[in-house]
Amino acid sequence: MRVGALSAIFAAAAWFCGAGWAMAAEPGSPVSPRPNVLWITCEDTGCHLGCFGDEQAITPNLDRLAAEGIRYTHAFATAGVCAPARSTIITGVYPPALGTQHMRCSGSLPELVKCFPEYLQKAGYYCTNNNKEDYNFRTPKTAWNESSRKAHWRNRKPGQPFFAVFNLTVTHEGQIRASEKQYQKNTAQLNRRQLHDPANIAIPPYHPDTPEVRKDWARYYDNVTAMDEQVDGLLFDLEVDGPVESTIVFFYADHGPGMPRCKRWLYESSLHVPLIVRFPKAFAHLAPGAPGSATDRLVSFVDFAPTVLSLAGVKVPGHMQGKAFLGSQAAEPRKYVFGHRDRMDERYDMIRAVRDQRYLYLANFMSHVPWFHQQHISYLYEMPTMRVWQALSDRGKLTGPPAAFMARSKPVEELYDCQSDPHNVRNLAGSPEHAPILRRMRQAQQEWMREIVDLGLLPEPELQTRFQGKPPYQAVRERPDTYPLEHLLEAATLAGRRSAANVPRLVQLLSDSDSAARYWGATGLVALGPGARPALADLKKSLEDPSPSVRIAVAEAVARLGEVGVALPVLVAAMRDENEWVRLHAVNVLDRLGPQARPALETLTDARQERSEYVRRVAEYALEKLVKRPAPRSGS
Repeated sequence: MRVGALSAIFAAAAWFCGAGWAMAAEPGSPVSPRPNVLWITCEDTGCHLGCFGDEQAITPNLDRLAAEGIRYTHAFATAGVCAPARSTIITGVYPPALGTQHMRCSGSLPELVKCFPEYLQKAGYYCTNNNKEDYNFRTPKTAWNESSRKAHWRNRKPGQPFFAVFNLTVTHEGQIRASEKQYQKNTAQLNRRQLHDPANIAIPPYHPDTPEVRKDWARYYDNVTAMDEQVDGLLFDLEVDGPVESTIVFFYADHGPGMPRCKRWLYESSLHVPLIVRFPKAFAHLAPGAPGSATDRLVSFVDFAPTVLSLAGVKVPGHMQGKAFLGSQAAEPRKYVFGHRDRMDERYDMIRAVRDQRYLYLANFMSHVPWFHQQHISYLYEMPTMRVWQALSDRGKLTGPPAAFMARSKPVEELYDCQSDPHNVRNLAGSPEHAPILRRMRQAQQEWMREIVDLGLLPEPELQTRFQGKPPYQAVRERPDTYPLEHLLEAATLAGRRSAANVPRLVQLLSDSDSAARYWGATGLVALGPGARPALADLKKSLEDPSPSVRIAVAEAVARLGEVGVALPVLVAAMRDENEWVRLHAVNVLDRLGPQARPALETLTDARQERSEYVRRVAEYALEKLVKRPAPRSGS
């Protein structure tokens, strides 16, 4: 069903003349025709489209768009969740460089870094967003001409070029597990032949094959088809309004499917996204190929902002960390794309990823923190697939890849051949044959962290306190000594290795002059568990460290070595800290301690009244285990 078609017909006459050949110029440059740019984005959707070779997908409208445009077969998000990914897109800067890498944090932009539509507006463009922002920082008022559910290219001045974004949300994670009433509403435009039978759905090998999982995947595909219908409505409106012959259309998803082990992680199922770009005849010379063709050029979300500026003839600012892949300022093709995982909702983790044309490498800096065990994210566990997966794990009923992802720890490193193993279930990090590739990818990952000045090596509370109110991006460039990245990278790498031979070096880090290095020293000793016993005396001395993040990490290590009575007062005190992220770190440790945290029951009970939703979530989950001790959920 073509949504808004009648209104578009009435609006067409007002906008047809001059709308397609708008004139705008960068100061000092010749006046020339500039394209309109339409972004159609959707949420939580992988390359599950017919035009990307998925035989289960029913996406005729996107297939037609691909036949008229260019498919990018190697396009990647920088994070497997929306807010950090959108932070990348809107700024052209990696979130770990800005300090906006944690899910739903409140970062601050330096004056130098703008939302890229601001540059387009200065060049005469009308910029609209309909309507999701979610950038991990407060959106500046200057970011958009209009950002609302009513924002539309139709509201521009006659002849004015536009950049318009429409965000389609029917494919979001929450819509997979929505009520039957909501599901029927979402798919009301679909006929019976467009709906997917759970019995016939092919599911990925990392998921257990159960009715719940099949139903969730079937709904996911149904929602993708519903989204495809919405895309058709927007394209029809564009055609009726007139500017179709002067508008470059982008379609992409903000990250992979909203299913467990897809969304929030850094695997192919998490970061690999569909990207289609259609060029009208007037701008066909800007296309990298003929209509209906595909390119395997590596493209990252960080490249989107400079690419749109390049297409619009606007100079790409030097601070942008992405490179244009289209237009007059297009750069040489990438050799690598990069990804990051940091705090996801209420749970802390740190992973960095690098992908080349064939291989995916992951560095797990907190390898002792499992994928799901001890990373219970309340919102994720509302998904029936996640609940039944956990229940099967609790009963020891899993084998193969579904069992592997429920392990009690992660590998230190992961390496996957995405060509022969697109689901990333065979870790090649220990393969002698692949050792040279592992070294190359590891080096690329570490060089990227240095190049962007990755702030993820700081505990989250220190992003607020270390730089005395300055935006972290700005502070570390004005005073590199405030953030000794090379030293911290070495400390974090050492901590993640989980080798008892490293105990002396980890103990040495406990007395380092930099609090983040001390934090990684303590974290490395936590990761060693009983293997850290030779460090117990030094750890107990560090329970009074001036940094709350260090004290919490030390307390966890001490508790795991049997000195719970010494450790718990430190954690209870941290639960009263004014910094929300200190409290979240502390309650995560209390939860991980399980029955050992029972003397802190009153503190956890009080935390149910916390003003921080994330702290409340962890406290409630910890109390559920300590007080109710329910049987494993059936997943029904």
